[in-house]
Amino acid sequence: MAKYWASDLQNSVATRCLQLHGGWGYMWEYPIAKAFVDSRIQPIYGGTNEIMKELIARSIVSQK
Repeated sequence: MAKYWASDLQNSVATRCLQLHGGWGYMWEYPIAKAFVDSRIQPIYGGTNEIMKELIARSIVSQK
C-alpha cells in the first residue's frame, strides 16, 4: 500500500512542478526534468500500480 501511495504522490508532485516550470521544465539542464522522468517509471517498478490496487482490494475484501 505504501509503494502505491508513494509512487502516485511522487508522480503527482513531479507533474505539478514540471507544469510550474513550463517549457523550461523539459530541458535536461534542470533537475525537474530528471525528477519528472524518474517519477514516470516509479509506478512500474516492483509491480505496476494497477496490480497493487487489485492486491490491496483483495486483502480488504477477504478481511470481511
